[in-house]
Amino acid sequence: MGVKTLLDLSTRVALVTGGSRGLGLQIAEALGEMGAKVAITARKKDELDEARSRLKKLGVDAEAFVCDIGKREAIAPVADEILKTFGSVDILVNNAGATWGAPAEKHPLEAWDKLVSVNLSGLFVLTQIIAAKSMIPAKWGRIINVASVAGLLGQDPRFAPTAAYTATKHGVVGLTRQLAAEWGVHGITVNAICPGFFPSKMTRATLETAGKLIQEWTPTRRLGGEEDLKGLAVLLASEASRHITGQAIAVDGGATIV
Repeated sequence: MGVKTLLDLSTRVALVTGGSRGLGLQIAEALGEMGAKVAITARKKDELDEARSRLKKLGVDAEAFVCDIGKREAIAPVADEILKTFGSVDILVNNAGATWGAPAEKHPLEAWDKLVSVNLSGLFVLTQIIAAKSMIPAKWGRIINVASVAGLLGQDPRFAPTAAYTATKHGVVGLTRQLAAEWGVHGITVNAICPGFFPSKMTRATLETAGKLIQEWTPTRRLGGEEDLKGLAVLLASEASRHITGQAIAVDGGATIV
C-alpha cells in the first residue's frame, strides 16, 4: 500500500470538538483536505456557522453541532445526533478545552471543577460513547487527544500558574495511555498531541506578557503556526499510524527538550 493511500481519509468520518476556531479548526481543515467528512462541535453557534462555512469553501463535507463538553448531560444527545447524521465516527479529535491562571494557593475551586469537567470528564464521556457505539463495533478507530506540553511537565509560575490546567492535561496524557492499552485489541489507536505555545484566544494573555521570552528559549525561535498541527493530525488519523499508539507527542519547536 502506497503512502498516499495510507494517508487517505476519503472513507472516514471525523469528529473534532472545539472545532470552530484555533487548533481545532486547523485540524478539521487538515482532515477534510485529506477527504474525511467532518463534524465539528463547540459552544457558540455563530462561531460554528462561520467555521462550517469556511470548511465548505475549502471543499470539505462538514456539519456543525452545538455542544458544551463541560455539561455532561449534553454530550450523549449530540453524539447520537452525529452518529445518526454520518452513520459512524472513525476519527475522534478531543480538542475542546479551557484554562485558568491563578497561584495554586488562590486557585478558585469552582474554576478547578470547571477545568476537570471540560478537559477531562467531558473528554472521557464523549470518547467512551464514540468507542462503544462506533469504533469498537467497526474494529477500527483513531482517537487524538489534544493535551499540551503542560501535560508533560510543570509550567513556569512566573507567567503561567495553572494548577488545574496542568493537572487535567497530565490526566489527558495518562488517559491516552490507558485507553491505548485497553482498546488496541479493537483496532483503535489513541494518541495525544501536546502543543506548545500557539497564538490563540486561550494563550493571548500569556503571550502578551511572555511571548518574547518563550520564543527566545524555544530552539526554533518561533511560536506555533496555522499549519503546524496539520501533518501530525493527518498521520495519527490515518492507516499510516496503525502501529503508533499511547504516545504523547510535543509540537513545541523543541521547547520541552532544553
